[in-house]
Amino acid sequence: MRDLTHAQDGARWSARLDKFFQLSARGTTPAREVLAGCTTFAAMSYIVVVNPAILAGAGMDRHGLFLATIVSAMAATLVMALWANLPIALAPGMGTNIVFAQVVVGQMGVPWQTGLAMVLLNALVFLALSLTRWRARIVAAFPEPVKIGMQCSIGVFIAWLGLRSGGLLVADGASLVAFSRLHDSASWLTLGGILLTAMLLVRRVPGAFLLTILSVTTLGLFCRGADGAPLTVLPGAWFGAPVLSGELLFALDLRGFLVHFMLLLPVTLYFLLIEFFSGTATMFGVIRSAGLLTPEGDLPQARAAFAADALGSVIGAVAGTSTVTAYVESVAGVEAGARTGLSGLAVVALFGLALFCAPLLTAIPACATAPVLVMVGLCMLDGLRELDTSAPEHYVPPLLMLLVTACCADLMVALALGCFAYTVMLAARQRWPGSMVMGLDAVFVLYLALRGALG
Repeated sequence: MRDLTHAQDGARWSARLDKFFQLSARGTTPAREVLAGCTTFAAMSYIVVVNPAILAGAGMDRHGLFLATIVSAMAATLVMALWANLPIALAPGMGTNIVFAQVVVGQMGVPWQTGLAMVLLNALVFLALSLTRWRARIVAAFPEPVKIGMQCSIGVFIAWLGLRSGGLLVADGASLVAFSRLHDSASWLTLGGILLTAMLLVRRVPGAFLLTILSVTTLGLFCRGADGAPLTVLPGAWFGAPVLSGELLFALDLRGFLVHFMLLLPVTLYFLLIEFFSGTATMFGVIRSAGLLTPEGDLPQARAAFAADALGSVIGAVAGTSTVTAYVESVAGVEAGARTGLSGLAVVALFGLALFCAPLLTAIPACATAPVLVMVGLCMLDGLRELDTSAPEHYVPPLLMLLVTACCADLMVALALGCFAYTVMLAARQRWPGSMVMGLDAVFVLYLALRGALG
């Protein structure tokens, strides 16, 4: 009788889980979602180590930054998982953390407490735009060629990151960039990992990305880098209690922001624009890759999805870190089968576990995650199948975006040029692109001007 009761309770729990996350409706299972969530976390776990290292250069406490990074990532991803039910993970964004530390604090001499106040105010603007549906309207105004270009450009960007972090893409005096001469073990492992991942994907092996990461990490124990040290260095202690630090908690200085308002206005607008459009484009690209767009081509649960990064940034500013945004590495989970917020819960759980095993995460070498990023980026290029080649205004903007992203790895510039190209080509046909598109063009002109002013 007791076994029957347990079985009934298990069935009811499973039914509730299926109903809440719409697992059956989206053609997935709890096991697949959890495995995909593990893949997403493995691809983005570097942020736990990298973000504190970058922001510590601004004079902030590294232990406090470690906690702030994880807490903000957990909070934002939890909102995305439970409210929006989408397989998108969020964390403090790369790029803005560098601008925060090197430009705002380093070059402009603004205290980091004042910089956190700027992050908070930007987050509140994000939140207002999200809850009033303005952000969804702006996204809906993107022309279809630009939407396709966003997905494919993100794919190229992810692949570019993988090639660079894995040592296959190197600087070259003659051609600026070149393929590695494969002089070291790391580049060989990266190349082998790419081929292994491709083989596993063809064979439809479950957990292909995780298997690649584990395989290359293990091989790294026996391979040495250019410095003579093993590529995978096991930590002395795998687990440890997090070091609590209250230095960053509620440290933001709103009064200082008002005092330095005119000085900070350009960089504030820069943060607002880059996070608004970059984060939005990332969400759209991930969901498009998952095949979850609405019949109208919009994001499902757009208000909740857009509010997630805004709320995450609010919590991040309070905890003591830079702006939180959607992570392109979420596509790794999507390619592994993620279709619901249940995969996000797995990411949240692993971030929570990371509080106690940060040394273990640092043991995963870049050459282990690089192959996954490369293959994920290539998989995102399947959006090119939807490209309409009947007229230049349909295929030139997305291809221009791909070219710019591949050459300079700047998604914002690629998005701006895609919109500009679409507008002028419609104008050449004496067609009005729409007031919202013209407004976006104006915003991108402002962004490029601010970008130039900030160096």
